[in-house]
Amino acid sequence: MDCIFCKIVEGTIPSRKVYEDDDIVAFHDIQPQAPVHLLVIPRKHFASLDAAAPEDAVLLGKMMLVAKQIAHEAGLTADGYRVATNIGANAGQIVFHIHLHVIGGEKLAGINAK
Repeated sequence: MDCIFCKIVEGTIPSRKVYEDDDIVAFHDIQPQAPVHLLVIPRKHFASLDAAAPEDAVLLGKMMLVAKQIAHEAGLTADGYRVATNIGANAGQIVFHIHLHVIGGEKLAGINAK
């Protein structure tokens, strides 16, 4: 499989990790959109939320709790932060391995539909 996030999970591509356990890896985005931009990924590969199955519910919940934890550790909770996922190319998904963006460290612009 030629998935960059799977390679990060395997350790064949370096990353600046902020969290790691048996299920989840979190690291700094290499193209940050804000002063703090972290990614939360499961070790299990599936393309997006649309590819998640009922048996992934616990893993998806754990991803959210890890997002909260790393946001706290990055000092984002006082001023707020954004947790987002993109589903499909038209929504801006570039890497097709489900992931959460944890973004903050400045006042973020609103999300406007076109």
